[in-house]
Amino acid sequence: MNVPLGQMEQRALLVKGLYDERNRLVGREWTREEFMLGFVGDVGDLAKLATAAEGARQIPDWRSALEHELSDCLWSVLILARLHDVDLSAAFFRTMAELEKSVEADIERARSSAGLV
Repeated sequence: MNVPLGQMEQRALLVKGLYDERNRLVGREWTREEFMLGFVGDVGDLAKLATAAEGARQIPDWRSALEHELSDCLWSVLILARLHDVDLSAAFFRTMAELEKSVEADIERARSSAGLV
């Protein structure tokens, strides 16, 4: 399924709104720092599942759990970008252009060092 980033952001914000409502009822809304800590926890869970995917851990139904954690991490990234006023689409393409240029330069240096130029 090909879904535009904007649609994913809208759905992520809808879910954040539900969390905000629930959290207000039991105390208070989460801070940006708490969203970040949740993300870090999800990344830790994702790391365990990635090792299961490579056979280094035994986790039942790791594939389904991996999909869930990747989605949790994406949700957190989308929410953190919004909370920090980051245009994620623009930042992504800018960063990819920078990485592409850097890696291409690394490849050119490696080819030159290996006498492949």
